[in-house]
Amino acid sequence: MLICLSFSSRFNWSELIPLRLWGRTLGLQTENSQFLLEGMPFRIFGGSMHYFRVPREYWEDRMLKMKACGLNTLTTYVPWNLHEQERGKFDFSRNLDLEAFLSLAAENGLWVILRPGPYICSEWDLGGLPSWLLQDPEMQLRTTYKGFTEAVDAYFDHLMPIVARLQASTIHYPLCPQYKKGGPIIAVQVENEYGSYAKDPNYMTYVKMALLNRGIVELLMTSDNKNGLSFGLVEGALATVNFQKLEPGLLKYLDRVQRDQPKMVMEYWTGWFDNWGGPHYVFDADEMVNTVASVLKLGASINLYMFHGGTNFGFMNGALEADEYKSDVTSYDYDAVLTEAGDYTSKFFKLRQLFSMIIGQPLPLPPMIESKASYGAILLHQYISLWDVLPSLLQPIKSEFPVNMENLHLNDSSGQSYGYVLYETVIFGGGHLHSRDHVRDRAQVFVNTMYVGELDYNTVELSLPEGQGFRQLRLLVENRGRVNYGLALNEQRKGLIGDVFLNKTPLRNFKIYSLEMKPGFMKSLRHVAGWSAVPDYFVGPAFFRGRLWIEHQPQDTFLKLQGWEKGVVFVNGQNLGRYWKIGPQETLYLPGPWLWKGSNEIVIFEERTAGRIIQSVDIPYLGRTQYVD
Repeated sequence: MLICLSFSSRFNWSELIPLRLWGRTLGLQTENSQFLLEGMPFRIFGGSMHYFRVPREYWEDRMLKMKACGLNTLTTYVPWNLHEQERGKFDFSRNLDLEAFLSLAAENGLWVILRPGPYICSEWDLGGLPSWLLQDPEMQLRTTYKGFTEAVDAYFDHLMPIVARLQASTIHYPLCPQYKKGGPIIAVQVENEYGSYAKDPNYMTYVKMALLNRGIVELLMTSDNKNGLSFGLVEGALATVNFQKLEPGLLKYLDRVQRDQPKMVMEYWTGWFDNWGGPHYVFDADEMVNTVASVLKLGASINLYMFHGGTNFGFMNGALEADEYKSDVTSYDYDAVLTEAGDYTSKFFKLRQLFSMIIGQPLPLPPMIESKASYGAILLHQYISLWDVLPSLLQPIKSEFPVNMENLHLNDSSGQSYGYVLYETVIFGGGHLHSRDHVRDRAQVFVNTMYVGELDYNTVELSLPEGQGFRQLRLLVENRGRVNYGLALNEQRKGLIGDVFLNKTPLRNFKIYSLEMKPGFMKSLRHVAGWSAVPDYFVGPAFFRGRLWIEHQPQDTFLKLQGWEKGVVFVNGQNLGRYWKIGPQETLYLPGPWLWKGSNEIVIFEERTAGRIIQSVDIPYLGRTQYVD
């Protein structure tokens, strides 16, 4: 690595950390072309880490590594669809305890730039918006449509009191009399990359006022790529830019958009995300650190997106829909500065060298990395077919017409958000089955229990075999993840979104089973009758279970599912996420804190071809690599 850049000044921010500035009043300000913090010149050296992608037990470890790298600021999104999974029911507990996360950042000397959305993108299902919004057939997401703003207002009424009391400034605000001390939040972002959406010229003003009216007094920012920059502006907020390659004149363009303001890169992309069926993307470490150095040489502040990516646990991955639909993998490793499991990469040490040179003082020593375990082969010794589970655990919804996932009468009328839906109806004879492109996103088709084929975006028709009498036609439909970026957000309903035809006649009279696979369902599955020994060969869909015995203190490990085709893994009730033999990802990250000393239950829902064992290994394999162009 060659960094042939000189920096004219050093930045000693040892006194500018949250716990040393209790009682301050000013927070982060802009003056001419620089940031001031408590009236002193300040540069933001930031890194992104999302509390909802990292086990709570590891939050502090990742923050200490940020400090050891030379960063002074943490940025995080806030996922509405986790905090309000059902309309009107809010959850800020356990791994979603935002206040604890932000307070821990302050304790570890990190400032915070908060990005509360309501839309966050982030390769996260529907960009963080709750799927129950799509129950309204007229819904217009990310606009001033009344049904959307009413939901945002209700959410912000619960979220913003938490945010307001953790702001840096101790300005008294009538709506927030609880201000006593400054917190770590020095800036709050207004929405996210709206310039790339820009469907409503009044929307950004609405979001800005929704923040201000709930006691947000810190510096406001927007965030856009170059093409969206001028369309995502809102008066009273500092515009920032996102990129990976520093095009000539890009920061000067930012200067032209808003004159005499500090320049900031809100998202400098340290790597990239992966889609199922594609490569594992990597970004050259030397190119990355040289670009960071160039940005800093130009006097800008920077935030590394991502410093630590973490994992899309459960069914929470997003998707892209440009020329075709592509869902994101479970890992959010991102080829970031730290790996998915929080280990150092060469990027960490190269950046640490750069930042220490600029800061001009010793950095904290990097924490020791946690060793990983290889627990060996795990036998999945029992199974139960999905068809045997249905009568015991699931009560079907009866409907003349197919109903999309979000509009099923479930979860206190909030519908189903994630997982699978099984549609059953009765047919007489066989023939030509046509989906009319109404499958979202992938359906396995069965006649009784016989597998016939799949329907998805590319395959919209199948031949059903002829047979005697009445038979059950079953469509097991998987929601592979809602698109999180682009102009198609309003069209992200899942399941069967319209009629499916047999011999040109629409199918009717369905039994619909919700397979959201929530913790309550998985707990009930443990006690259902019908589990039996796994035969030499078996084809799913089915649940398989086995035990992992751990003698000593549990450690992080990775599960390798060679010989399995496609499905989901649960360990002690925790949904680790999806696997799929098409890759690129071949191992699932299993955090040590989710394991117990002694017996650990592993349950796999396999859609088709099951293996007999899985392997616990100490090294992840995320697939064949390809460098980002």
